[in-house]
Amino acid sequence: MAAEQIAYTVKEFAPAVPGWLNKGDNAWQMTASTLVGIQSMPGLVILYASIVKKKWAVNSAFMALYAFAAVLICWVLLCYRMAFGDELLPFWGKGAPALGQKYLLGRAKVPESKHRGYNDVDDITEPLYPMATLVYFQFTFAAITLILLAGSVLGRMNIRAWMAFVPLWLIFSYTVGAFSLWGGGFLYHWGVIDYSGGYVIHLSSGIAGLTAAYWVT
Repeated sequence: MAAEQIAYTVKEFAPAVPGWLNKGDNAWQMTASTLVGIQSMPGLVILYASIVKKKWAVNSAFMALYAFAAVLICWVLLCYRMAFGDELLPFWGKGAPALGQKYLLGRAKVPESKHRGYNDVDDITEPLYPMATLVYFQFTFAAITLILLAGSVLGRMNIRAWMAFVPLWLIFSYTVGAFSLWGGGFLYHWGVIDYSGGYVIHLSSGIAGLTAAYWVT
């Protein structure tokens, strides 16, 4: 009887799990995020250091390392909410930090994904995991986009120029594409769909890489 009473008491007063949280969705989202991160660290660091001349190996490895770290800092301080926050312009969100506990532990949502659903009711995309998971998930994609871009300028750009380029491109290019398509911007409302980053990641990094390679050659 005593053991049953203790078990009941612990269950009764344990921290509540939000009703909207799906542990499977959350676990898979974090697993997928980590797999993308591993592609960057150490995946592309090793690849880039091994495909260039010996004198550029360290510089190339540090370009990838720096991009990953710098994107993380810029992402939580400003860029996440520029890409997935409240609308400022049809292609840009309002920049703000994504760091507070209250914000990160709430249910994930994309505020500007509002669309007219069944029975003429407005729906907003709200996944079944916390905002912290979504911030982490989207960070890994932002980081790998910059690192993919770096592959176009290996052996052409030194680390100092790259250190200035990364935050500027993230703020003024990546967030625009991400908000326009994934954050509920004008392309989203036009019906454009990007399931796997073909536009936001690969097309943007490819065009930017081609342009950068042209100008720094």
